[in-house]
Parts: sequence; C-alpha cells; structure tokens
Amino acid sequence: MSKRIFALLLSVILVFSCFITCFGAEDAEALTIKSATINEDGSLLEVTVVNTSHKDIENSAIVFEAPKGDVEFITAYGTYLYEVKAGESIKVSAPIVTKSFDKNNLPVINCSVAYVFASGNDINIGETPEQFEITKENILNQAPENAIVNFLKQTGFYMVFSNLNWESLLMIAIACLLLYLAIVKKFEPLLLLPIAFGMLLTNLVGAEMYHEELFADGHVHWNLFSAGGTVTPGLIDYLYLGVKLGIYPCLIFVGVGAMTDFGPLIANPKSLLLGAAAQLGIFATFLGARALGFTAAEAGSIGIIGGADGPTAIFTTTILAPHLLGPIAVAAYSYMALVPVIQPPIMKALTTKEERQIVMTELRPVSKTEKIIFPIVVTIFVALLVPSAAPLVGCLMLGNLIKESGVCERLSKTVQNELMNIVTIFLGISVGATATASTFLSLETIKIIVMGVIAFAMGTAGGLLLAKFMNLFLKKKINPLIGSAGVSAVPMAARVSQKVGQAENPKNFLLMHAMGPNVAGVIGSAIAAGALLAMIPH
Repeated sequence: MSKRIFALLLSVILVFSCFITCFGAEDAEALTIKSATINEDGSLLEVTVVNTSHKDIENSAIVFEAPKGDVEFITAYGTYLYEVKAGESIKVSAPIVTKSFDKNNLPVINCSVAYVFASGNDINIGETPEQFEITKENILNQAPENAIVNFLKQTGFYMVFSNLNWESLLMIAIACLLLYLAIVKKFEPLLLLPIAFGMLLTNLVGAEMYHEELFADGHVHWNLFSAGGTVTPGLIDYLYLGVKLGIYPCLIFVGVGAMTDFGPLIANPKSLLLGAAAQLGIFATFLGARALGFTAAEAGSIGIIGGADGPTAIFTTTILAPHLLGPIAVAAYSYMALVPVIQPPIMKALTTKEERQIVMTELRPVSKTEKIIFPIVVTIFVALLVPSAAPLVGCLMLGNLIKESGVCERLSKTVQNELMNIVTIFLGISVGATATASTFLSLETIKIIVMGVIAFAMGTAGGLLLAKFMNLFLKKKINPLIGSAGVSAVPMAARVSQKVGQAENPKNFLLMHAMGPNVAGVIGSAIAAGALLAMIPH
C-alpha cells in the first residue's frame, strides 16, 4: 500500500509541475547580459548571456561592437549564432584590439559598450539591443569589495532568486523525492539513486556540470569540447559520452549475462514464446504513441519501456530520441520497481482460480555443454536476423559465456561485481543529468509516464494470454502466471509469478518455470529494440 501511495504522490507532483510549465504565463524572448570579463592582456572579451524567458531562443545573434571613434579600445565586430535554451546561459567570446596599456600593463578602456542583439520571431538584429557598458570598474573589478559582490552574484542562491528560477527548485524537489523512494522505499535503489542524484546535480543553478547544447540534435558536437569553445564542458558532459556512444548499456549487459542462468529457458524452449509475447506492449505502445502525435523515433523510445529493461530503454532512446532520455529512464526504472504492485491485479484479472492453481512438473537437468553452446548459437542467429540488436545481445551472451565456460572465473567475478557496479554509477548519473527542467517539465513527460504504464501492462497481458492460448493445445498444461514473467525485469517478475501462484496453491513452485520466460524477455526486448532501430530512420 505504501508503494502505491508514493507512486501516486510522484505522479501528482509530475502532473502539477508539467501543468504549470505548459499553461503558465509565457514571457517574451529575452537575452540579457549577466557578466563580462576581459583577458589581462586585452586579447579577448567574454560575455555571459542568459535567456530570461521560458522559451528557447533559436538562431540568436550575439553582436559585439565598440562605439565609433573610440581610439583607445576597439572591439572586433563579430556575429555569432547560437541557440539559447530557456533559463540557460551561454558564454560568447570576441577578439579585441587595444591600442594602449596603463602602468600595470592593463588595457586602457574608455566607455566601450557591448551590444547584444536577439533575433527571433519578434526581435530582429538591430532592434532594441541589450547593451552593457564596459569599463575598468565593471570588468576588471580590482577592488576587494567588488570581488565580494561578484562572488555573491556568482552563487547559485543569487541566480535562483534573482531570476525566480522556480523550475530548477521544482526539479530539485523531484530529485529529492526520487532519492527518498530509492533509499527509504528501496525502489530499484542501485539505479534510481544515481539517476536521482544526477538529476539533482544538473538542476543546481550555476554548477554547469551538464550542457545540452553539446549533444543537440542527437549528435555529439565534438568541436564544442575543444579548448576555446563557447561552452566549458562539465564532468557529466564527459561521463555522458559513455551513454551517447552506447558504451554503458552494452557493458551493463555483459554483467547481466554473467549473472543470468539460461538453464530454465533451455530446459523448456516453449517459454521463449512467452518472452516474445510479452514484447506486445512495446509495439502496441509504439502505435499508441504515434496516435498521440509523437514522432516515430519518439514513439519507439516510449514503447521500449514495455520491455521493462532499463539498459535496453536507455540504449534505444539515446539513438532514437535522446531529448526524452531523462523521462523515459525514470519511468522505466520506476515501473520496474513497481512490478509487485502493477502485475498482480493484471494476473488475477486475466486468469481463473483453476488456472492459477495449475502445478507444473520439475524441469529437466541442463548439461554444461548445452549452456556453453546456447550463447554462441543465440549470438549468431540474432546478429544475422537483426544486426542492429547485435551490440546488446552480443554483450549479453558474452557475459553468459564467460560464466558458463568455467575457464574465466576471474573475469566472471569482475563483470558481475566491479565492472557492473562502476558502470551502473556512471550510467545512472549521466542519464539523470539529462532530466533538466526544460525537458522534464513538459506535457510530453506526462504522456510518457501514462504510455509507460500502458506498455508495461500490455507486456504483462501478452505473456499471460499466450500461455492461456498454448494450453488449448498442450497435454501438459502450463500455469499462465509464468507468462507474466516474460517482461525482462529479472528476477523480480519471476518472483511475482511465484508469489501469486503459491498464494493460490501452497504446493506450487513456479519460480524456476517463470525464470524461462523471464530471461527470454531479456533477449526479446533486445531483439525488439534492434527491430525498432532497423525500421525507424534516425
């Protein structure tokens, strides 16, 4: 009951925040100069410009020009085109030329002015420029009292309250709520905790640890990482490269493979069909998201939530719709944590009491040879069938082969523990950092949360219904409850099948039977992701 209450509380906060964002008053486009600095040798002028509106300003023209007739200080005229996100700031530099220096070898500046022009729907270059007087006093700030004032103005507290940045405060509150759910309520803490902390870091005003413009339009802008660029990359910018390049999810799959026993699947190959049926939620939700107006790439990323596989959802979304990565990752891991809450009502609604009481016989033993051959055969078959799924399935099977071969015990322990733990930290922080106020607080986030529940529910129903259909033809009936384990929340979904089944019949032991569809779901979700990547242009 407590889990339902906290899940409902989280949903209410998200809906409230998105409502305010979507229907609140809109400000006119506005660029404002926040600060200006100059190199001691007078070679470069740097101005920080902040977008004080709640709308992104595209194709902004930042123009520097000294007053005509200024013979002591000449600013090289330059126009720079940028996209400034709502509530964010950028640093713009322009080379300058000085003709004289004082006795301290500092540039002589006489009433120079930097003009900032914003171009957009309502403002054209040359109309009502924002201007900032550049003098020794307000740039070099040699006096100690000015240094103290500048320090105070650079604090996050000043930035938040001077611009009334309530969106960042709301995102910090949401991050703290997720931390509470991870620590106190133990909702997928291994990933939800670093995700929540990454969300906290990226929304701390002034920290500048993550910059969306470095990864705009779904691409890594390597030129902005170079020295002298307009953006100074932060720690999370570098960590996020592991997500953007598809490294972290694949490394996670190596660890997952090393911790997975495919024996139940090998002993009962029919369970592979149940794992495949559970992917129904992915493709049904894809169609539903398209009907709601999402693009094909966005719909594919939302649909993959139905696979209940966090790394697969991150891998797919990073390629198809990276701007939705934060909401999708939070939704995916939240629903994985809520498997014991979401699945039982669906399981009971779609099965009869007699079906839930079906007792299944013990699975046959699986030889070591079968376990070694299985990952090799699956890798070859899947890679040839769906090449785009090869990175995920290949890494999954590599980890499993390392474990089952019995000759790489040291590697097996490493990928199950040290590698898995390190990558989990980096992955969580990086993904959480993408949940900025401008992307998370939107109507699309509400739609993603709702569609995520639908995807998860339909995946559960797909496995259950196929199991019931198979019983029409099988002599040895299978308990339909194991079909719900076809979603790849390993091993939680299998445990739920065991719990519900044993509640109906104390002599029923479904755990190992449910593990077959459960691990099949891991393979199935990876193949489904590969199919989406192959079909959807990106």
